Amino acid sequence: MKRGEIVLIDFPYTDGRSSKLRPALVVQNDVDNARLRDTIVAMITGNIRHAQERTHFLVDPTTSEGAGSGLHGSSCVLGRHLFTVRQTLITRTLGSLSDEVMQHVDEALKAALGL
Repeated sequence: MKRGEIVLIDFPYTDGRSSKLRPALVVQNDVDNARLRDTIVAMITGNIRHAQERTHFLVDPTTSEGAGSGLHGSSCVLGRHLFTVRQTLITRTLGSLSDEVMQHVDEALKAALGL
């Protein structure tokens, strides 16, 4: 697993009774991804109405920037919705974002975390 990969995660609902496959972006560094059982991800949603917020980043798979994402439609990386998850909850990798695109994601993360 590498930083910048878009993965599907079997996220449990808060009641713990069921779960749903959701896309997420791996934002944790590659050294920790290799040595730890957990990783840090940012949620991805198809609801793009708030995509212009500083804490979000729009991924459009019809553009050269988003073509390798593996997403089926325009989606928003939510920089303020970060989760630490067991890597075993990741069911598969959909695609990835380039280092250049990840720089934009980093700006959204900085805005969300006040860095």
